[in-house]
Amino acid sequence: MAFITLRQLLDDAAEHGYGVPAFNINNMEQLLAIMAAADRTGAPVIIQASRGARAYANDIMLRRMVEAAVEMYPHIPLCLHLDHGDTPATCLSAIQGGFTSVMMDGSLEADGKTPASYDYNVAVTARVAELSHAVGVSVEGELGCLGSLETGHGEKEDGHGAEGRLAREQLLTDPDQARDFVARTGVDALAVAIGTSHGAYKFTRAPTGDILAMDVIRAIHERLPGTHLVMHGSSSVPQELQDIFNQFGGAMPQTWGVPVGEIQAGIRYGVRKINIDTDCRIAMVGQFRKVAAQKRGEFDPRAFLKPAMAALTALCAQRFEEFNTAGQAAHIRPLPLSAMARHYAKGDLAPTTRTAPAAAA
Repeated sequence: MAFITLRQLLDDAAEHGYGVPAFNINNMEQLLAIMAAADRTGAPVIIQASRGARAYANDIMLRRMVEAAVEMYPHIPLCLHLDHGDTPATCLSAIQGGFTSVMMDGSLEADGKTPASYDYNVAVTARVAELSHAVGVSVEGELGCLGSLETGHGEKEDGHGAEGRLAREQLLTDPDQARDFVARTGVDALAVAIGTSHGAYKFTRAPTGDILAMDVIRAIHERLPGTHLVMHGSSSVPQELQDIFNQFGGAMPQTWGVPVGEIQAGIRYGVRKINIDTDCRIAMVGQFRKVAAQKRGEFDPRAFLKPAMAALTALCAQRFEEFNTAGQAAHIRPLPLSAMARHYAKGDLAPTTRTAPAAAA
């Protein structure tokens, strides 16, 4: 049994100084490629599915695929996480479907586009945390709206994202409010707004502090040193992936993502979960375009999917190495949800998850 909750995994990451990339999936090929990277590097893994992915693949199929992955790689601790749950009902349906962690994104109202009031966010997130913890499932909350500090607008993904122009204070998490939010909701992890956004077009230039506010992470960490922070919209959009995409018929304008070095700095200041989706999409689709351009008569889907999977595996393995996730899987002893529920009930929120001391740094 290699399923693990987000809380278990991030507690271990905090204790041993690493971050965990969270990769979104929609299909079997993505899952197999990510698991191959986790196996290659000996890394625990967070597999995420959005509401869009659940609609695309169906909860039953997603769950069975992930169960198969756990059976194939029983030595890899795997957290199955709901990305951007929009209502308590969405979160509870994910729990019923076997997810070991859920995100209640109360930063937006249930329509997925209107910025919510602080009181609304606290109320819905606290309710989800109460219900989820009763059965041992972890909860991620979000404070502040994802969006660009350059344009002042949000960025939608799978139909989820703030619409219209946002004030700067909406696009940045307030550190003092973060402390109150965590105390009132009891979340296991907090997604923070620092100027990152979904999609490929995050920045029109290499980001500096005026458009990527890493100082906000440091300020929150100072006030909440024991809270696991989450960076959403953290694809780096590597130049080499852009080049492959465009070389074989794509039309992606020059763009910049979140530099790996900035993420590594964030890990030193409490960032434990790093969401990566766009990089994975570009890596795979770049290979689709390459095969289509170089082998114009090819019609076997596997001829497209195999190089795409290899490219995704290489990308994920690189992130596991860069975030120091590599090599951590062997030490972690996943606990069942029933045990986690008992820990929550007792207020013991740092259960032992390691079977042996960590190796010397």
